[in-house]
Amino acid sequence: MKFCFGLDVTPQRQILADDLPKSVFQPLKRPAKYEVRTQPRKRPERVKQQIVEQRGFTDIRLVDEWVAETKYRPVACQRDYRLIIVCKVLKVRERGQKQLLDDYRYFLYLTNDWDSTPEGIVFDANDRCQQENILAQLNAVRALHAPLDNLLSNNAYMLITSLAWNLKSWLALSLPEPSGFEKDEQAQQKRGLLTMEFRTFVNSLMRVPAQIVRTGRRLVLRLLAWNEWQRVFLKLASRLCRRPLRC
Repeated sequence: MKFCFGLDVTPQRQILADDLPKSVFQPLKRPAKYEVRTQPRKRPERVKQQIVEQRGFTDIRLVDEWVAETKYRPVACQRDYRLIIVCKVLKVRERGQKQLLDDYRYFLYLTNDWDSTPEGIVFDANDRCQQENILAQLNAVRALHAPLDNLLSNNAYMLITSLAWNLKSWLALSLPEPSGFEKDEQAQQKRGLLTMEFRTFVNSLMRVPAQIVRTGRRLVLRLLAWNEWQRVFLKLASRLCRRPLRC
């Protein structure tokens, strides 16, 4: 069984990485996020960067990435493992300063995979981050707790509590497909709801203060507060009301 764990950068591991010779570090070249099928478009003006510089905020920019490997034995282990070290070279502009300062940060990965390249291990560890986020959100709904005394009951508890997370994902996938002149905004709303943290989902779309008014033969629901996800809430309400509910 092969594994790859992310390690905290403790002072001892920081010294270990600093003591490595510079010759063992190799440039880390990441693949392109997507392939341009037509022609490259001109980059828009970086308005956000201009605001950061004008207001004198702390600005951190990634300059370069380097990767190295060495043997490492954790304290409680009896054998050596492979330690992959990623060094991110940064340019930091402190508040009120004009000159950029050099800085660096380490990211460590411990693995027993001696066959893959260091770059491949780093990319595999980065690709699984979304799964780790899902586990963190399942923990937020207490789906990973084991309050009972046997495996079967805990499995049922996990499935029942994870339905809350599945409900959020189902609502996001129920949004209409992006189209028209608001295509980019609709796609951003759909992806935002799909990747939203569960606590934010509860506070934005579930715990919405409302007033129920019975007038004649109508039932009126008045929303008493506004938030940025109210448009998505109304889209979901309109779409679900037109579809018959099925069990």
